[in-house]
Amino acid sequence: MSVISDASEDSGQDRRTGRRRPGYLAAAAVFAVGMLGTTLPTPLYGLYRQQLGFSELVVTVVFAAYAVGVIAALLIAGGFSDVLGRRPVLLAALGLSALSAVCFLTEGGLPLLYAGRVLSGFSAGLLSGTGTAAVLELAPKGRQARAGFAATAANMGGLGLGPLLSGILAEYAPQPLKLPFAVHLGLLAAAAAVVCVLPETVHRSDPRGSLRPQGMTVPPEVRGVFAPCALAAFAGFSMLGLFTAVAPAFLNQTLGERNLAVAGAVVFCVFCASTGGQLLMGRIGARRALPWGCAVLVAGLVLIALSLLLTSFPLLLAGALTGGAGQGMAFRAGLSEVSSAAPEAHQGATISAFFVVAYVGISLPVVGVGALTSALGLRDAGLVFAGCAVLLVAAVGARVSRTLSRASDR
Repeated sequence: MSVISDASEDSGQDRRTGRRRPGYLAAAAVFAVGMLGTTLPTPLYGLYRQQLGFSELVVTVVFAAYAVGVIAALLIAGGFSDVLGRRPVLLAALGLSALSAVCFLTEGGLPLLYAGRVLSGFSAGLLSGTGTAAVLELAPKGRQARAGFAATAANMGGLGLGPLLSGILAEYAPQPLKLPFAVHLGLLAAAAAVVCVLPETVHRSDPRGSLRPQGMTVPPEVRGVFAPCALAAFAGFSMLGLFTAVAPAFLNQTLGERNLAVAGAVVFCVFCASTGGQLLMGRIGARRALPWGCAVLVAGLVLIALSLLLTSFPLLLAGALTGGAGQGMAFRAGLSEVSSAAPEAHQGATISAFFVVAYVGISLPVVGVGALTSALGLRDAGLVFAGCAVLLVAAVGARVSRTLSRASDR
């Protein structure tokens, strides 16, 4: 049987050296650095389009290659850290992120862009479940709520810092397509050093289990909670996918904003708002935050649609902040419910299954926008996406509200 060690002991002193070892905040920092690399290319796609001469559809397909990598890693290796331990899988994820950065540093055409994005997806897939589980398990007793916020904030915060960092470097420093990835390699080296001194939280008393691909592992006792929470994550991540893949092009082609640092800052604002929404969830509770998060997300999507109709940058920014807050509320609420219901021996695999559904949401709608752009133009394609997303999120919110109301009545 797999045994998770007592987090308060693991994040305290090392019994052999007497030195205090890093705890859940250090693990959260590692998580954030790994996720930072997955969004570094966001403000740079316009430069790649100029250099390589590809269409907006290709941009979204390159982005989708990342999501395919995430989903593949989650399905194949989602439960590996439950068997091997958190530290080896975290180190593997950081190594894959470094290989992705090398692909972008040596980029000479679309093949390396695709390879870099797939490797980045593999890294994010390993980090999503393993990083979250490590942060939660390293938290001392009584700080589980803080650890849950730290894990989701590290995820969203890292995703937001990527475009902010690369946008600033690309706009104001030399080598805009090289320097962001070189800086990230340095951050990854520091993160790997931290992982090497993190306490291991998975200890097994029986022979090591199988490393066969587990697919979507959702234990029976979690399934009633999993479905509505995963649907809410799908809806929220579809909006994040739009901003991460094509928001800089919206700013450039529709709103006339060509500053790459501004483009990166707008995407950063979405993820900052998501972190704020996650903090708000802690105040109102997961059961209430799920439907309320969907309602706020609908309001954000409406503002985004209006910004495209009226070509208004302030409305786009307001939509980003509102939609991000709604996504954050729903995402943290869903993750909290799922991780609380998951048995310890399958926590990493269950969280990975939750992220599979979320990353399907971040990929499919974005490719749809890219395909529509060829026929309708970027502005009209964005309006179609916003309309479809409003209908989807409203339906998910109604479903979540009914499901949780029935669960409360029992």
